[in-house]
Amino acid sequence: MPVRNRIAEMQTEISAWRQDLHRHPELQFDTHRTSGIVAAKLQEFGCDQIETGIGRTGVVGVIHGKSQSSGKVIALRADMDALPIHETTNLSYASETDGKMHACGHDGHTSMLLGAAKYLAETRNFDGTAVVVFQPAEEGGGGGREMVDDGLMQRFGIQEIYGMHNMPGMDTGEFAIRSGPFFAAADTIHIKVTGKGGHASRPQGAIDPTLTACQIVVTLQSIISRNIDPLAAAVISICSVTTDTNTSNVIPQTATLLGTLRTTDGGVREAMISRIEEVCEATAKAFGASAEFTLETGYPVMVNSPEQTGFAAEAAHRVAGKVNVEAEMVMGAEDFAFMINERPGAYILTGNGDSAPLHHPEYDFNDDAIPSGSSWYVEITEGRMPAT
Repeated sequence: MPVRNRIAEMQTEISAWRQDLHRHPELQFDTHRTSGIVAAKLQEFGCDQIETGIGRTGVVGVIHGKSQSSGKVIALRADMDALPIHETTNLSYASETDGKMHACGHDGHTSMLLGAAKYLAETRNFDGTAVVVFQPAEEGGGGGREMVDDGLMQRFGIQEIYGMHNMPGMDTGEFAIRSGPFFAAADTIHIKVTGKGGHASRPQGAIDPTLTACQIVVTLQSIISRNIDPLAAAVISICSVTTDTNTSNVIPQTATLLGTLRTTDGGVREAMISRIEEVCEATAKAFGASAEFTLETGYPVMVNSPEQTGFAAEAAHRVAGKVNVEAEMVMGAEDFAFMINERPGAYILTGNGDSAPLHHPEYDFNDDAIPSGSSWYVEITEGRMPAT
């Protein structure tokens, strides 16, 4: 079955919701306006139960089918938060808050799931219970973990859970998915290099932590090229170098490196952590300095359950007529991983067309993706809990 006619009819309405959310972006857990709008919409749609404040500012709606004889409970998840980026789109509905924008399409994800919730509450053409989950703080805050820790799965009896993300460069209306590891684990690298400060004109009397730190940055890349299987997926990116001075004639006492480690396999991750520590210590020692490496654990690998991946692909095929079931691994991280670690589930990509990339100041969610995205949520629900 292609895009639902009723959802196609709602596209203008859903787009208006999306553009309103786009005007008023909120970061991490500070999604009070967005959460309030979501809860009000679910109330307006006639959801059977609405809970707020789950995982701090998350919202959950419960929709019963015409029958619940199957005993099945299927959850559908969307993220709500924006990013600390200054928008440069010049759209009529551009962000009204300087330094904040929906640069990842979470406004679109939230609106597509609201559209699906309205349709499901109107039709209730399924046997079981649909749980719609609106999550804060996907962008670095771990909102998925917070909702799980707040009892999301147990409180609503969730048995399976499904999520979706838009993807620039894919045609609108298309879908892509893969079974097994799909999105990478993300850990944060902190390295503090301590040397000996001094006058820039007399480097021989100092131990330069900046030079040492720069050599560490270069040497870390040898871990990828020489210590890790070339067929394994792994990334080390050092994204920030700072010192305790801000002048042109002082050799600083310390330099700090900040970066990210991305892996898709636990063994590779542990091997890289060990080598990062060894490289930091040995390189610093060679320059007469010292280095302290710490790792801040982030999101785990997001692994699609094989059976649920099949269900998600079948739903996408019914909507779009085709689906790419061999999508490439994504080295970005996704805290839907915390939810999918608790219950079987699957995460799928849907096309955003020829847009700017995610996390870019000119990015905008493509409203033409709404009908297929909302229809996919509906297909999952009705396909996993067919009416009897």
